[in-house]
Amino acid sequence: MPIPEFIRALRHHVGHDPLWLTGVSAVVRDHSGHILLTRRADTGQWAVVSGVLEPGEEPARAVVREISEETGIVAEVLRLTSVDVTPMITYPNGDQTQYLDVCFAARHLDGDPHPADDENTDVAWFGVDELPENLAETSRLRIAKALRDDPAAWFRR
Repeated sequence: MPIPEFIRALRHHVGHDPLWLTGVSAVVRDHSGHILLTRRADTGQWAVVSGVLEPGEEPARAVVREISEETGIVAEVLRLTSVDVTPMITYPNGDQTQYLDVCFAARHLDGDPHPADDENTDVAWFGVDELPENLAETSRLRIAKALRDDPAAWFRR
């Protein structure tokens, strides 16, 4: 589901005006340390798995749901890696959104990754030193923070 129903309802009232939403993302790694990326249908860029937190949903459960919905795999959350704010995003339809992103490190447990919804055109594993050039900058930053392997989550001070 590209746009959750609660956001459609909000957009009915606010039009294209900026919305402040909470997002979740994950740097998912396999047993070899490869990173799972999705190629976004809307921008064509590669990105870590991400999505919108539903009202009342726990962030770690939400990111496990997003991983499954977008890639068809089963993963487990290992730890919180960062909390930060995205720049304002203007979508092709004119909607503006800014996200508070809660990012997790996760581990692949089962399943072969594939584009499991219409949000992505491809899903693939990449070596840490072989990330694609057209990787979204926000994903590049999330990966760098997750690879710090620091038990404390990163946040701007």
